[in-house]
Amino acid sequence: MFSILDILGTVAFAVSGTLAAIQKRLDLFGILTISFVTAIGGGTLRDVMIGNTPVLWMQDLSYFYIVLVSTVLAIIFRKRLSILRTSIFLFDTIGLGLFTLVGLEKGVAADLDPLICISLGTISACFGGVLRDILCNEIPVIFQKEIYATACIFGGFIFFLLKYLNLNDDLIFLSTAGSIITIRLLAVIKKWSLPTITL
Repeated sequence: MFSILDILGTVAFAVSGTLAAIQKRLDLFGILTISFVTAIGGGTLRDVMIGNTPVLWMQDLSYFYIVLVSTVLAIIFRKRLSILRTSIFLFDTIGLGLFTLVGLEKGVAADLDPLICISLGTISACFGGVLRDILCNEIPVIFQKEIYATACIFGGFIFFLLKYLNLNDDLIFLSTAGSIITIRLLAVIKKWSLPTITL
């Protein structure tokens, strides 16, 4: 289950990056670059932080092919994903939930404190999107008032609560990713946001 969720998260972020690059009218090289950065950016930072080097995508070429195929398919079917902003949001939200979980599990495997694991999960989920937005000349969503990283943090606490209750791992994985995705969707639909500070 964990491996499947990791692959699905990679696909979701690759598609999100591809659609964002298409929206910015980048050329094919630009689209591929944004796609790869979005899909592997958070995982790369995560692996470097916990000393897991060379980072995962350098050790396992399947990630390279997953991103490449996802990018090509997103380009081919871009007309079916014509409502780009909605599509980017949906794929980004799915990736957010799945990659938070991957980061949490990596932290647990490294025997880190739960709070550090939650931070690691949040970085894993958000950093690829930060790089995508910066390269596309946008203010990263994580730095705006939208509920984004907060959803990852909440999901992290859900993860450890369910771990404490000693539930089945597959149930924990699905519940954690599902809670993050649900919170992010509800935040946008209900227009929930964190307060901003003004002068």
